[in-house]
Amino acid sequence: MTLPDVPVGTRVVVRYRIDGGFTDALGYLRSRDDTECTVETKRGLATIRLADIVLAKTVPPPTPRRPREW
Repeated sequence: MTLPDVPVGTRVVVRYRIDGGFTDALGYLRSRDDTECTVETKRGLATIRLADIVLAKTVPPPTPRRPREW
């Protein structure tokens, strides 16, 4: 599966090139065009050039947090 096949709103992980190596963005795909995509992560929006993407795949929704037991 490539990123252009993934519907906007899907939870994804995207590995992409940065200076000195690679990093990942985990979150919801919010937009995509011919040159870049935007992933909404816990830290905010990550705008990623498609040319820098090494791997992208869908991931399941996060598991619900369990309540603390005292």
